[in-house]
Amino acid sequence: MEHALTHIIEQVRATGAPLATPDLLALIRQHNQGVADVRQHLSKKKLLAAYLRHQDQASAQWQAWDLDAPTHQAVLQTLQAKPRRTASGIASITVITKPWPCAGNCAYCPNDLRMPKSYLSNEPACQRAERNYFDPYLQVMARLRSLMRMGHVTQKIELIVLGGTWSDYPEGYQLWFMTRVFQALNDAEDGIDVGENALRTMDDLRAAYAAAGLQQDEAALAAAAAPLQERVDAGQLTYAQAFPQLYEGPDSPWTQLAPQQTATLADLERQQRINESAAHRVVGLVVETRPDLVTPANLTLLRRMGCTKVQIGVQSLDPAVLKANHRRISPDQIKRAFALLRLFGFKSHTHFMVNLLGSDPESDRADFRQFITDPAYSPDEVKLYPCFLMAGTDLVAAHDRGDWRAYDEATLTSVLADDVLATPPFTRISRMIRDFSAEDIVAGCRKTNLRQMVEAEVARRSAERNQPVQEIRFREIVGENADPAALRLTDHTYRTTVSTEHFLQWVTPENRIAGFLRLSLPHWDHVATALSDEDRAQLPTAPGQAMIREVHVYGKVARLHTQDQNAQHLGLGRQLVERAAELARAAGCTQLNVISSVGTRGYYEKLGFALRPDGLYQTRVL
Repeated sequence: MEHALTHIIEQVRATGAPLATPDLLALIRQHNQGVADVRQHLSKKKLLAAYLRHQDQASAQWQAWDLDAPTHQAVLQTLQAKPRRTASGIASITVITKPWPCAGNCAYCPNDLRMPKSYLSNEPACQRAERNYFDPYLQVMARLRSLMRMGHVTQKIELIVLGGTWSDYPEGYQLWFMTRVFQALNDAEDGIDVGENALRTMDDLRAAYAAAGLQQDEAALAAAAAPLQERVDAGQLTYAQAFPQLYEGPDSPWTQLAPQQTATLADLERQQRINESAAHRVVGLVVETRPDLVTPANLTLLRRMGCTKVQIGVQSLDPAVLKANHRRISPDQIKRAFALLRLFGFKSHTHFMVNLLGSDPESDRADFRQFITDPAYSPDEVKLYPCFLMAGTDLVAAHDRGDWRAYDEATLTSVLADDVLATPPFTRISRMIRDFSAEDIVAGCRKTNLRQMVEAEVARRSAERNQPVQEIRFREIVGENADPAALRLTDHTYRTTVSTEHFLQWVTPENRIAGFLRLSLPHWDHVATALSDEDRAQLPTAPGQAMIREVHVYGKVARLHTQDQNAQHLGLGRQLVERAAELARAAGCTQLNVISSVGTRGYYEKLGFALRPDGLYQTRVL
């Protein structure tokens, strides 16, 4: 191991740059060919772990390497694990809220009592949450520390807060959770680790939770939940019925901790002001909720928390399918949710499912096409999942009766490939499979590389039909370089129920996407028919105001003939904003709002935007 690392360091020193991935892989293959025991084979993960271990221990080998800062950073980039995670210039950190019930009981939804409804304890993010007592500070620090030690750049953070239905939690808990998330990023130092003060705070928190009686040992947690979990799995209790027995008694540590897990808006705003100039700034904040809880009051609170994107579970638009799966959400509620999200400036991140009870391949295709083309929906981003059969769900009975069967691999791949090909240029399909472990899936796709299988089929069908792929993720230049001089700015315009949307995008000659902006121009006469008087009275915008809902520039756009790979330095975002201002002015608007994140306020100030008195948006007079 040390010999291989020494060889890597020597090559980095000789060239003054990170090793190219093919060169590193060739070195690893060369070493492994002479080793019969596969357990002794090298990998990037093992090399990175060994390198960081030498650094932590300040070993004799570390002293012998005598690394200066540029060489150290180049070695980290060489060994960096999963580079796509930050290749767009933004590092994502997912945190999970504490176990909590949901008002619904959908047929396919997991019922793991150790987790918030719909999540499983075997999912990686859930395992991290459980090990950290579901504490937001500990979760952020643990994930941030891991990313930093893997060599990722963490100056710009997208925070993803998952855990069932965010708006079902008490408001005080929501404010506490967000306050602690921001505080963690504010406390963390820049460098290879989060700093001694942050590490001491983490130790103190763990000690406090242990003293309160909370467990973090997986076996102990499983044993504590087992009696009730068995009754839930047998259909004798619902998750909501079992939950209070496990978490709400007077002797429960969670009951005793609840008074401490609350905060005020003033507490949160103090941490947000610090984060505007912190080493790790929040440039995107995501929560998930149900369509029926997308209300003006909830959206206003989300904006005060700094939220910029809302995930909602749609799953299907077919009323018969929704009913068969016990999903108590109607298409009208979904339409209202989309209208409100747009008018509040949020980016919509939706969940949609194929192979639900009551559907078939052709109806799935038709359902998704309606979703992406109907002006009432037209989502910005979609998680397009296949339905799984999980133990302890109501879907088990339908499976046992023969009313539901999982699609075979060819059918599933075909449906998803056709969905991708039908997706318009303003929509991104972010994921195609959840992080369920194979042992938790009773029936359904267990292939973790489902996305790669689908994209291979997409490429084949695209060539066969001469039908270019327009979906965003397929076209992203993540991990690649592009010549800025060859980029052109295009405008894909489409209508929704309440607005005209301009999707401005920088594209290469091959139609690869280097950056984009979403501009929304509301049609207030249509708003009057789409929303009730009560909803309209609570809207934060008015006629004459346009809204920038998202600006995203990918970080792997290199300056021609230089080593600079930071797209933000090329001014692509600024040019997108200026073009949006021109379009808004031409449409008769006198004011341009932007749904900025806390960590991007400084950027927009330089472009002439000022924070509104209510703090919800930054705005610029046109």
